[in-house]
Amino acid sequence: MEHLTTLKALHVLATVVLLGSALGLAIWTWLARRKGDATAPTRLMQRPLVFVWLLMGISLVSMPFTGWWLVHLIGWPLGQTWVLGSSVIYTLGAFSWFWLLARVNRLRTEPGAGSPKFTLALAVFSGVCFIAIAGLMGAKPV
Repeated sequence: MEHLTTLKALHVLATVVLLGSALGLAIWTWLARRKGDATAPTRLMQRPLVFVWLLMGISLVSMPFTGWWLVHLIGWPLGQTWVLGSSVIYTLGAFSWFWLLARVNRLRTEPGAGSPKFTLALAVFSGVCFIAIAGLMGAKPV
């Protein structure tokens, strides 16, 4: 039973780190743009912020493993609608997050490349996906 509690804590911690890091980056970018800093998008991949992106990536990669392990330990069938739905939403959110990371890195190397509205749309879509998954995990409609 101790494994289950530890695993739940790790899974929730990964979710909190992912959403908290994303919120921190969003607030930092918003405040920088509000102050009129035109170099904010190019600074999103500098050394201190890369640590935040790395934390988000580690959390993102660990979530499917800890989630599957939790479902296995508890004994829920993988065919439940909320488990399948969260898996599909996770896949879409993870792909959009990786695409967002590539776009932000491209903005660092080529300022002015790409549409900032599309980059914002990717960030919002990814965030909504992970918030929806957190809602599904919290509600657990069995």
